[in-house]
Amino acid sequence: MQITNTILMIRPVAFRMNEQTAVNNYFQEDLGSKNSEINTRAQAEFDAFVKVLRDHGVKVVTINDQLETDTPDSIFPNNWVSFHDSGTVVIYPMFAPNRRKERREDIFAILEKEGFRIDTVIDYTAAEEEGVFLEGTGSILKDRVNQKAYCALSERAHEALFIEFCEDFDCFPVIFTANQTVNGERLPIYHTNVMMAMAETFVVICLDTIDDKKERKNVVEHLKMDGREIIPITEGQMHHFAGNMLQVIGKNGKRFMVMSSQAYHSLREDQIQAIEKHCAIIHSPLETIETCGGGSARCMMAEVFLPKT
Repeated sequence: MQITNTILMIRPVAFRMNEQTAVNNYFQEDLGSKNSEINTRAQAEFDAFVKVLRDHGVKVVTINDQLETDTPDSIFPNNWVSFHDSGTVVIYPMFAPNRRKERREDIFAILEKEGFRIDTVIDYTAAEEEGVFLEGTGSILKDRVNQKAYCALSERAHEALFIEFCEDFDCFPVIFTANQTVNGERLPIYHTNVMMAMAETFVVICLDTIDDKKERKNVVEHLKMDGREIIPITEGQMHHFAGNMLQVIGKNGKRFMVMSSQAYHSLREDQIQAIEKHCAIIHSPLETIETCGGGSARCMMAEVFLPKT
């Protein structure tokens, strides 16, 4: 299946703007508030978001971060781990040294207690020693039905390691570069999932970020070949996290596209209608998390596809 009804989320205890990721995450901004205030606001946004998901029947496994590790970005677990329907868990190499401390084996035991089966762990983290990174489903957008994987190359998404991932999971790689304008200069977007969201029957994508026309054409051809409706967003909307969405399954199998309130309010009416032809929309306010963390709703949700025991 392309989407799941179970999500893993990590509740923050020391959330703040991460200086180690700000060097190439141009979505981050300094709020100028005390870290304790920022964390309190992030916790409130997190709790409200989890409640909205659960109210719609989405199964959410929440785990508290650990204060002693000092991991300001732990709220974005999808970058260090992914859970697959084969019973495989994948652990990924991370660009920022303080994000590597987010990796916790006890989380696997918690999921097993929740009734999920883990058979194999694939660990790519040795690549960090060579300065090579691939940040989970932030970097990789899988089309699980058609066995393809999309990746926008950046400092956090190395081409050779992405191809190795595709070989390991028998996926066809669709590779491109996506840029954003920073102080008048076109620079790589740090994660694929801020400019593109893959749903069952449609995709939300900022095609304007793919400057190379051949690469853009190739991406569009693959999406059309596989029957997905393309819902384009602008670069301005992307900066409001309109590309950082995730489709999930809720009560009675109902499909929902999940996004932040900022993302929702940046969309035009015709774009909202285009999404709602396929599924309903859920949104929740995440302004503190978005501003300091440079990530939004999709980044906060690690999909659990593991089989049940």
